[in-house]
Amino acid sequence: QNMTLELISSSKCYEGEQRVYRHRSSTLDCQMTFGVFLPPAALEEKSQCPVLFFLSGLTCSHENFIQKSGFQPHAARHNLIVVNPDTSPRGVNIDGQDDAYDFGSGAGFYVDAKQEPWSKHYNMYSYVTQELVDVVNANFPVLPGRRGIFGHSMGGHGALICALKNPGLYQSVSAFAPIANPTECPWGQKALTGYIGPNRDDWAQWDATQLVSHYESTPQELFIDQGASDNFLVAKQLLPENLLTAADGNEHIQTIFKQRAGYDHSYFYIASFIAEHIDYHAKLLAAT
Repeated sequence: QNMTLELISSSKCYEGEQRVYRHRSSTLDCQMTFGVFLPPAALEEKSQCPVLFFLSGLTCSHENFIQKSGFQPHAARHNLIVVNPDTSPRGVNIDGQDDAYDFGSGAGFYVDAKQEPWSKHYNMYSYVTQELVDVVNANFPVLPGRRGIFGHSMGGHGALICALKNPGLYQSVSAFAPIANPTECPWGQKALTGYIGPNRDDWAQWDATQLVSHYESTPQELFIDQGASDNFLVAKQLLPENLLTAADGNEHIQTIFKQRAGYDHSYFYIASFIAEHIDYHAKLLAAT
């Protein structure tokens, strides 16, 4: 694995630095870009800090979260390193990759594809849970064993499955408006058919609700956040109620569910509650 990073940009932000890096991903077989916020402690004292990964939603790149969510002052206050990858491989020239907003480019769904021609590149799950973790560990002053993950929409789905499939890898997990039961919604069914194949039995391991219903490992708390006026909630694309029902039947899973009256699916919603999520992760990731 190549651990070398190319710095694309760096801007001082709340006494820390918001950086963007590019690297060659062996898992995705292409160049990938990701954001890293380094808090004051990581810069000034070179102190080891906990790391929090954010996974973005459909159509996003690494840029949306770092420009729109307003997370930086809260990460700076808690001295958290925050890393946010792109949402799919880029520049891989697969026929049809740019035909739809909800499949292909910007829509990797955080799975490891099994179907040609996607399987050569579309391995975002392994990229997020293995390669990117290794790259971050090799290049930044991260505190060992203090790692959190959260995300929005498709990225909320990603955060949930990455945690549920790897007990102990993340010490904190939250999600804004996650696609909580992709095997039962149009977005998920399209993505899973295309990336994984037509056999629905193969889909279950990529569905947070299914994973929750069978989870038997280290007790895990999931903080699920949902805008009550989210049009995708109304359209049954998100289905948090199915995940909550599955969790109710499993003593190994605890859930915190916050429904936000009047809020939609946008970054205005995320920005409104990002401080609460950063505070939540910081508390669980604080060095003991």
